[in-house]
Amino acid sequence: MKVILLKEVNKLGKEGDIVEVKSGYARNYLIPYGFAIEASSSNVKRLEKIKEERLKLENIALKRALEIKERLEKLSITLTAKSKDDEEIYGSLNETHIINALKDEGIDTDNLKISLDEPIRKLGAYTVNVRLHPKVNANLRLWVVKK
Repeated sequence: MKVILLKEVNKLGKEGDIVEVKSGYARNYLIPYGFAIEASSSNVKRLEKIKEERLKLENIALKRALEIKERLEKLSITLTAKSKDDEEIYGSLNETHIINALKDEGIDTDNLKISLDEPIRKLGAYTVNVRLHPKVNANLRLWVVKK
């Protein structure tokens, strides 16, 4: 029996795949638990439309991520912090501080994933990796200065 997978199933396929399975497996497990639907001609057509719509949305998201990347790589963020000595700061700066600074610059931070190996604990210049999309990463220049 041919079915269209609605969710990823281990050792069988991922979402949207059309696979051949035994009818008992399809009727007793895959279909009742919402993992698949029968691969009728109308369901296959509906799947094609859904894939086209997802592809359009994916292209829009990619284009938006590239625009934000361009803005981020031109931008330089300055964060201020109280410092003990000439280099070490009180506490630390983390992703939340950077996101708040980006919001102040007018950048949409809903889909940003900032990756720091460890919180920032010293004054200086840093390059921060920002993941905007699975295919798009940007490097943000960050300055931590004395308050």
